[in-house]
Amino acid sequence: MSGVYLTRRDPTRNLARFYRMLIVPTLFGEWVLLREWGRIDSGGTVRADPFPNAGAALLAMQALMRAKLRRGYESQAHA
Repeated sequence: MSGVYLTRRDPTRNLARFYRMLIVPTLFGEWVLLREWGRIDSGGTVRADPFPNAGAALLAMQALMRAKLRRGYESQAHA
């Protein structure tokens, strides 16, 4: 599946953040929403949230994306 890559930049506050989300299947029939966030050009924090199906994971990803866009993140072309 494709992913989402969001960035938030504000040079006046020395702010350069990223938020990446990806939905992937597990070997056990579940789906995982992988999230990574942190400062651009450095390693980030990773979190994996399991879901029973891809639809539930997609709904969670869409909700997170809406929240991040409200906070000033912008969507980027690559994942």
